[in-house]
Amino acid sequence: MSKIRPYLAKSVLLECISRCNNLKYFKTIHAQLVTSGIVRNDLVVNRVVDFFGKSGDFVHYACGFLKQFDWRISSFPFNSLISCYANSSRPQIAILGYRQIVRNGFLPDVYTFPAVLKSCSKFLGIGEGRQIHGVVSKMGLVNDIYVQNSLLHLHGVCGDCDGAGRVFDEMLVRDVVSWTSIISGYVRAGLFDEAVTMFLRMEVEPNVATFVSVLVACGRNRNLSVGKGIHGLTFKRALDGCLEASNALIDMYVKCECLNEAKQIFDELPQKDIISWTSIISGLVQYKRSKDSLELFYDMQNSGVQPDRIILTSVLSACAAIGVLDYGRWVHEYMERRAIKWDIHIGTAMVDMYAKCGCIDIAVQTFNGMASKNIFTWNALLNGLAMHGRGYEAQKLFEEMVRMGMTPNEVTFLAILTACSHSGLVDEGRKYFCQMTNCQYNLSPRLEHYGCMIDLLCRAGLLDEALHLVKSMPMPPDVLIVGALLSACKAKGISDISRRILDHLIELESQDSGVYVLLSNIYASNKRWTDVTKVRRLMNKKGIKKFPGMSIVEVDGKAHEFLAGDISHPRNEEAWILLKFLTNQIFLEGHLQDYY
Repeated sequence: MSKIRPYLAKSVLLECISRCNNLKYFKTIHAQLVTSGIVRNDLVVNRVVDFFGKSGDFVHYACGFLKQFDWRISSFPFNSLISCYANSSRPQIAILGYRQIVRNGFLPDVYTFPAVLKSCSKFLGIGEGRQIHGVVSKMGLVNDIYVQNSLLHLHGVCGDCDGAGRVFDEMLVRDVVSWTSIISGYVRAGLFDEAVTMFLRMEVEPNVATFVSVLVACGRNRNLSVGKGIHGLTFKRALDGCLEASNALIDMYVKCECLNEAKQIFDELPQKDIISWTSIISGLVQYKRSKDSLELFYDMQNSGVQPDRIILTSVLSACAAIGVLDYGRWVHEYMERRAIKWDIHIGTAMVDMYAKCGCIDIAVQTFNGMASKNIFTWNALLNGLAMHGRGYEAQKLFEEMVRMGMTPNEVTFLAILTACSHSGLVDEGRKYFCQMTNCQYNLSPRLEHYGCMIDLLCRAGLLDEALHLVKSMPMPPDVLIVGALLSACKAKGISDISRRILDHLIELESQDSGVYVLLSNIYASNKRWTDVTKVRRLMNKKGIKKFPGMSIVEVDGKAHEFLAGDISHPRNEEAWILLKFLTNQIFLEGHLQDYY
């Protein structure tokens, strides 16, 4: 019986340690471990270290506990404790524990430093990492490949590419982890060309992590040729079915504007995660294929994948781009049902969606309800107010933004100038245009800013001032500016300026048919048929055709496109009946107002 008792005591105490969740309770267990004589048992020590590793609050007690053990017999408990802290949510504790056990006499080895350096990487402690690097060098462990790879990873994560390069160059032996660490470090630092160059120099077989890192680099610098080459390598190494590699390929092709290739890889995936869906949907939104993105989002929901805030932000941008209000409202309600917490990106996208879908009052309400706002949020609402011709409100918002300490950027001034243009606020537009270039903001107006000012002046009939501004521009006018000048010429019945504009159109490479048609109409109204013929011939020479107008109507959350003159829509006849009814209704209401 006496032989069984120690075994039972150890078994019970091990179970108690596993269930222990506070230091006070552990101290009682610790006393039992000492009195039972099993405190030095390897299994007991490891179980105790696991308990200490759960919380950094016990670090001093943990180091005191280990002080009674001889690290020369086994360094495993010491290294295990540091690893637990390094993998925790408070990796700084690993450094604190490391320093304390070293002060207690522990001599670190090649298993200690990778864990310590990992903790430095997690909290971006490059200073602490450099100190550890010095200790490693003094101890003569700098040539150990695991230590070197940990140093490489640390310097790469912290953006110290020079330090990573020195470690890499000093390595006598490099494995796939070494090459992947230096490549991913360059990618994190934005040195995409260097990352691709390093990949092409690789002396070992790349792994999935290597391919993912270099594909990110190819996408960011739009290096399609190398990206396609890597795509071929994934086939050769049978990685085409690997989800991580496939997601990286989708992202690369999206960044290189090869949406068809990205969609093909996406369609061929045997399984898709949220990253797959986010990459393709965000790419479609970014490159103006919003309708396709919403159709894919519908498919994603049917697949059972739950959308996150990133993909919902893209969906809201798609709704804003094509004016699909019902879909945008659904996203809003979905977030409330799922209790998805708003961040500043979701809030900004929501403001933009409501503003562009015609619900400017809801956009203002959403804006006012946001706890925090950045420059993009202010710009979204400013642009929405400008679109709705609410110039005075846009002015007040701009002034409030400045009072709040937010610095306007080029997009802000473009929005306020657009608001002034749509509301006919000439003096205010001049004021903001001057503010933009003064010493306070010192921003250089782009073509779009000049276009807003010229449009504002032309709408106000100030053609001479508009022409003077065009002459002062540091860049040639584009087709929109030419169109604004032509509209002003037509309104004033001026045709002599049109000759110079015709000469300018010959130099423009724009395929916009609007200005050509407008110029032709000006000549026709003045019976200058020879010039009309010249404009038409110029359009034919440049291959410019007048495309029909298009309207998008949302029904039950689905967007329907209608082209002018097109009768191919399956419900075309019903649409015409409804249109006729609405026209008659407007006519009757007009007469009723006149009657009253």
